[in-house]
Amino acid sequence: MTKILVADDETDLERLIKQKFRRQIREKEYEFVFVVNGNEAVKVLEEQPDIDILLTDINMPEMDGLTLLGKLSAISPIIKAVIVSAYGDMENIRTAMNQGAFDFITKPLNFEDLEVTIAKAIRHVVQTRETLQAIKENNILRMYVDETVLNFMSTREYESSLMVNETVEATIVFIDICGFTAITENEEPDTVVKMLNKYFDIMVKEIILQNGYIDKFIGDAILAVFRGEFHLDRAIDACLAVRTQIEKMPREVDAGAFLPKVAIGVHSGEMISGNIGSANLRRLDYTVIGDVVNTAQRLQGVAEAGQILINEGSYHKIKESFNCIKLKEVLLKNKTNPVSVYEVVG
Repeated sequence: MTKILVADDETDLERLIKQKFRRQIREKEYEFVFVVNGNEAVKVLEEQPDIDILLTDINMPEMDGLTLLGKLSAISPIIKAVIVSAYGDMENIRTAMNQGAFDFITKPLNFEDLEVTIAKAIRHVVQTRETLQAIKENNILRMYVDETVLNFMSTREYESSLMVNETVEATIVFIDICGFTAITENEEPDTVVKMLNKYFDIMVKEIILQNGYIDKFIGDAILAVFRGEFHLDRAIDACLAVRTQIEKMPREVDAGAFLPKVAIGVHSGEMISGNIGSANLRRLDYTVIGDVVNTAQRLQGVAEAGQILINEGSYHKIKESFNCIKLKEVLLKNKTNPVSVYEVVG
């Protein structure tokens, strides 16, 4: 749902907007918040960081729309502001655009034009949020990001507005490099790190190709998350590709002829997504937690080299698309009853 703040001292505008957008409001596509001046708008923006769009008049009491625009970037660079004003002269338009306005609509309102403009602004907000999400998940990209965005990313507003704690439907993939612990115990640190990074690069490439993202690297294992449409199918495709690519790797002649193989656990369902860690240490990790995550890790724990394991629920979701073999039931940690396990073979 998109949250839209309307700042205008004309009370009729609230009635007209509620009337014209009644379907979107009823179907929870849009939520409107109304204020009558810039001061109230600033207060709402500070209290409600999930505001996506600002519709603001220019001529308002206490604080006008152009002044409000000047404060907006300090509050949130993500919000797109649209000027809605009877003052449609070029000077006001240029001033508004120079202050960072996304668009300019004149009164009396053409609501079809307003609806198109709002939809366009929403697309830009979504793209910005997705970009910032990718930046946070892939810290290496920070070196290419504008300083203003980086400053915002370090603020409390960023964490509360972009990284909202929520329940999500997703697929978790745990990938472990089998037998790599022995390498860490017997080889030089430089050799270990280079080997591990080489394997991780291969895995990450296949995960990203299926629109998954890396939640974290855990020793010689990867926790990956797949969200959105057909997330379980895309996760399985990524796992099959990872296994294939890793098994193509040659033996490591300088590391005891080590031949890499992976053991993979996959589980799908609802989980909590949010910032977990210690505020006192200023170390928060945006991650996923819950039984689905734990089960994926435990399935990986019972998987043998080269196996991709899923439970019965996942099997019934993908059986029309992938070849699977039913294995014997296994006992997983903290599960009272044995769990039916299937191996995805192709």
